[in-house]
Amino acid sequence: MFKSKCWWITGASSGIGDALARALAARGASVILSGRNVAALEAVARDCADALVLPFEATDYPRIPSLAERAWTWKGGVDGLVNNAGISQRSLAVDTEFAVYQRMIGVDLLAPIALTQALLPKMVKAGSGRIVAIASVAGLVGVAMRSAYCAAKHGLIGYHDAVRAENEHLGIKV
Repeated sequence: MFKSKCWWITGASSGIGDALARALAARGASVILSGRNVAALEAVARDCADALVLPFEATDYPRIPSLAERAWTWKGGVDGLVNNAGISQRSLAVDTEFAVYQRMIGVDLLAPIALTQALLPKMVKAGSGRIVAIASVAGLVGVAMRSAYCAAKHGLIGYHDAVRAENEHLGIKV
């Protein structure tokens, strides 16, 4: 299922993204590794047989279309996208500055939307593709001390569920 497929993983420099990139590569996939920490991405790439390091700041929205084009042309398509990059927050809503909400929504919701929107037309035209959103239980229920995180993850789940409903008949799995 993964052999000779190309998967793009954001947040690939650590945690879930790092582990997923290594697991996909071990199963024969080519991997595109994105995140901000170039040294960490290069370390992951050294353990993958076929990897492209494509670093970027998730909220650099104007750059995303050209990054998507670079990723798409690297292997002649992207079979799977894993929207994994994200940040977290722990504070009472009453104590949380609005700027925290803006940053959280920007990184954890708008960035994956921007990247998906850049790749989705290409996947639809190709008639196939898989999109994975790494969310959280906090995207399904409100959790104390996590109001901004919950807001972003609720949006992430809702957006990806809508994309699934709209495109499943076109061969796109979300």
